[in-house]
Amino acid sequence: MRKLIVIPARYESTRLPGKPLLEIAGKPLIRLVYERASESRLQDGVIVATDDERILHAVTAFGGDAVMTSSSCKSGTDRVFEAVRQRAAGLIINLQGDEPFMRPDMADLLFSVMESENLDMATLCSPITDDREYHDPNTVKIVLDGKGFALYFSRSPIPYLRNGAARPLLYKHIGIYAFKRDFLERFVKMPRSRLEELESLEQLRVLENGFRIRVLTTQYDGFGVDTPADLERARLALDKKIM
Repeated sequence: MRKLIVIPARYESTRLPGKPLLEIAGKPLIRLVYERASESRLQDGVIVATDDERILHAVTAFGGDAVMTSSSCKSGTDRVFEAVRQRAAGLIINLQGDEPFMRPDMADLLFSVMESENLDMATLCSPITDDREYHDPNTVKIVLDGKGFALYFSRSPIPYLRNGAARPLLYKHIGIYAFKRDFLERFVKMPRSRLEELESLEQLRVLENGFRIRVLTTQYDGFGVDTPADLERARLALDKKIM
């Protein structure tokens, strides 16, 4: 089964305009994400899906594969589907374009489980180790059922620790999704859901429509670049690695 990793990348960003082209360790952010994705052993191709020619040119300049998608796409997943519509692929990973610390084995884990368990959709989470992340709305929290499927995603601290209850193991969502091709097509045709709009989290559309998302737990100390503070933190972390 052919497997693709697609990286949706928009130039416009409320908190960090031009984010994909901002430099970290001497490279644009989109290149760092693309290079990490390309190290996946199981992928058969990596594509950047963008609506901006500046990003398209930046990707092709370093030898990457990029396609233009419509500016009317309402979400990253819509952009991913448009990018693969004319390409053969049975499994598709949507990798957020602001995850420069993503490890290639994380994509391979998703590809493997999607095939072995015949899933419609899967994603990743990791334990929260810092109380600040638990209370940070930019960190998406996730609650799982006993079989490793998502019960809910939220920007709010969940689960709520009532009456000073001992802190359980808490999880944060990692911005990478795997879809079976036919389910991806089904997903983009679903109307935006009420919870999705309230939380600004498109994965809630899946749950609100009665489908399940398998969630795999991995140890991951990376982070997405959402704000100017995240950008400086990423620059410091990657500059240290290079040195």
